[in-house]
Amino acid sequence: MGKFNSPGPLKPRLDQATRQIQTVMAKLDTAVVKLRDRDTYLFNKIVSSVQKRDTQRASMFANELAELRRMSKMVTQSKLALEQIVLRLNTVTELGEVVLTLAPATSVVRNLREGLAGVMPEAEGEMSEISGLLSGILVDAGSVTGTSLNFETANEEAERALAEAAAVAESRMKDKFPDIPQSIPDSNEMEMA
Repeated sequence: MGKFNSPGPLKPRLDQATRQIQTVMAKLDTAVVKLRDRDTYLFNKIVSSVQKRDTQRASMFANELAELRRMSKMVTQSKLALEQIVLRLNTVTELGEVVLTLAPATSVVRNLREGLAGVMPEAEGEMSEISGLLSGILVDAGSVTGTSLNFETANEEAERALAEAAAVAESRMKDKFPDIPQSIPDSNEMEMA
């Protein structure tokens, strides 16, 4: 008869997952600072180009700034979602809660991994590792408690968590960054003024 070898108690594994998530969050913080610095630089370039009536350069910088802000929003959203996961992992006290908490958390981590892959490729491996660790804990906790996993509900909760993080990220982005000019007058319009 094959024996079921448990990889160990769940609490240390939850703590390990929390530490790994916090490591990724620290990297995301660093990325946010770099993106903010680049945002300021590009915005100043746009202003300078508009002042010099160089509409092509201003448009080029504006397009780059728009893409940078999209990336910045994704990074901020990911960090907020990971903060929610850490909070939930830290409040788990019963084995049954582990399953209810980790099912949506695992879905969120998978979604974040896919989104961050294009923005921060170096985070993809760490997010895969975290996803695997959370999935393993989830399966073990489910088998111990006899709880069946309802992935449809978990995915709905994950989507709500991501939507909430997206709303907060959007609000923070609006507070931190000036608006990109919607249109840049061409040199003919500027000469008439």
